[in-house]
Amino acid sequence: MSSARRNQVFGLVGSALLLGACASLTGSEPGAGAKSADGIPLGAAGPHAVQPLPDKPRFGKPISESDLAAWNIDIRTTDGLGLPAGRGSVKDGQQVYAQKCAACHGPDAKGGPVYGTMVGGIGSFKGSPRVLTPGSMYPYAPILFDYIRRSMPMDRPQTLTNDEVYALSAYLLNLNGIVPADAVMDAQSMPKVQMPNRDGFLLDDRPDTKAVRCMTNCK
Repeated sequence: MSSARRNQVFGLVGSALLLGACASLTGSEPGAGAKSADGIPLGAAGPHAVQPLPDKPRFGKPISESDLAAWNIDIRTTDGLGLPAGRGSVKDGQQVYAQKCAACHGPDAKGGPVYGTMVGGIGSFKGSPRVLTPGSMYPYAPILFDYIRRSMPMDRPQTLTNDEVYALSAYLLNLNGIVPADAVMDAQSMPKVQMPNRDGFLLDDRPDTKAVRCMTNCK
């Protein structure tokens, strides 16, 4: 066989082997997925079907006002609107404080390993340094109830009962000399407490403070 004829035969044989290898990778059926030498699928060689998108987003079901009730615990601090049922005395608050607050705030709320004092500083806002306590800073007593209920104890927020929060509020107000030792706090009495710094804030009259919640056809 001549050299040219031999090269032509080898070329045809090589092409046949290459086509056979491709057939083993892609499969005998049109669109079959390619496979490795060990038979592991490598993915489809043909076009993939595209799943149609929904005609509009689906965000779940509407939330009713009753669903939001457990989260709606805000209090209007100027007049106490939203304060829950319950009551607590100064004496009761002293006991709750010793059990659940003193470890962080220290004896008699005068400062502990985690927080500073919550007593005193009344009138200090007119000088320097200012001492920030509920008695010296808060313009309205319901702020104290709202803050304690939302955030305390630090490692178990919102675990105190309403009675416990009222009692702690009464105790702290008494330690600051704002209410007497026999005071009882509840939804009626707490908004009537006159805080020393009541007139120490300016009214925020910017337009966005009067925004109304939009529920339909919002822009």
